[in-house]
Amino acid sequence: MNASKARARFFALRRQDGRVSAAELDEIWAALATVRPEEILGEWKGGGFDTGHPVNGQLDQVGWYGKTFVTPKDVKPLICRNDKGELYSDTVLGKGEASLWTVEFRGESTATMVYDGQPVFDHFKRVDENTLMGIMNGKNFPADGPFFYFVLERVA
Repeated sequence: MNASKARARFFALRRQDGRVSAAELDEIWAALATVRPEEILGEWKGGGFDTGHPVNGQLDQVGWYGKTFVTPKDVKPLICRNDKGELYSDTVLGKGEASLWTVEFRGESTATMVYDGQPVFDHFKRVDENTLMGIMNGKNFPADGPFFYFVLERVA
């Protein structure tokens, strides 16, 4: 799959209701370009792909809004909405905050968010200038998955 077809398929899957194939998301991932930490600084709104992963639905329950990459060493991974609709960084759920690094994943070096207080990594690739695809990975995930797949859209 080339990058153009991967982008088109990614956006089609975003509009699709119901389950999405993790294998298809892996094909899309493989075709997308890597990113560097400094290229993704800013505020991002998030959403997940329903692949049946145990994390599916959990982030909605805590009011997850997205992520904010202030600097590579100052990352707020779990921006959530409180009962009043106000945004805040949920450092209790996240066990702290995070930082951005360039990490090799599946043979490619790409921007990766590393949580401060738990063995979890969020790897990112570029769909377009305002959209990132993410894969959550970590010590407690099997080497070949299943992984949690998500999207981040840049907030204007």
